[in-house]
Parts: sequence; structure tokens; C-alpha cells
Amino acid sequence: MPSPPLQVILFEPEIAANAGAIGRTCVAVGAALWLVRPLGFHLDDRMVRRAGLDYWEHLNLRIVDSLDEVVAAIGIDHLWWFSTKSTHLYTEAVFHAGDGLIFGPESRGLPVRRVTEARERALRIPMRPEARSLNLANAAAVGLYEAVRQVGFGNSPAVGDLPS
Repeated sequence: MPSPPLQVILFEPEIAANAGAIGRTCVAVGAALWLVRPLGFHLDDRMVRRAGLDYWEHLNLRIVDSLDEVVAAIGIDHLWWFSTKSTHLYTEAVFHAGDGLIFGPESRGLPVRRVTEARERALRIPMRPEARSLNLANAAAVGLYEAVRQVGFGNSPAVGDLPS
């Protein structure tokens, strides 16, 4: 299997349906999905299967015990930390092949220490003040598709290149 052009990392995800939907989005663009334990669900959870449909058999999935394992595998300079506490917009980032987009758990987001340490690589998705945050699956899709727009789909054909 070729190296995925992008990686999505879910740090301690809590909701099975979000993980399933994000896995489905990863398959759609050829990205890998990393799940960092502890998980708030079991991978055989009905909601994971329901949201991921039959896409999960095509998913490049890695499950690890810590963010340090992700950092060691991908490299700190290839990681983008998505947080409502960041000042940089996700559209200001310059993404490259192999980059990883990290999202925190639904109830609390990424650890403030990690976002602070990665200040120049911490990104936010703008929203009105009445909203605390986006749904995790929606935030991952927004960030991932911006990265795909910049990096391209890798070996996948562009929509215009598909046979009619």
C-alpha cells in the first residue's frame, strides 16, 4: 500500500460515530487514520460500523497508546494541531504530503500544553462566538479537505479525470 498523502490523528476520541465518519472521510481522500488510546468506544461498536459503513475495510488504520508514538512516526514538523484555542486559521497553513492533522477529544479538545508548545503549527477553524466548537467529524473534514486541496489526492484520480 502506498504511503498516504495525509494522516488524521484522533487523540482520545470519545464518540464512535465520529470516528466512523472520519474513517469514511479518510478512505474518500486516501488519508490514514490514527487513533490514540484511550478510546471512548470499542472498535467493533455498532456506531463505528454504522458511520463507517463498508469503508473501514479500505481504511489505513493505526492504533497507538500515546501522542509520542505519533510524533516519533510522523515527525513534529509534520503535525498540525487543531484547537479552538489557536490564533492561526487553518487556511493559513501550508500543508505538505505526509502531514498529520491532530484533533482532540470531543468533550475537551487537545491538551493546552501541546497546543501551546506547537503554537506556530496550531490551527483553528473560524466560527461565531455562539458556538464553542464544531462536531469532531465536521472539523476533521474541513481541515482534511483543505490539506487535500493543497497537497492533492496523490494516486487517486481527480474528479474531472474519472471516466464518464
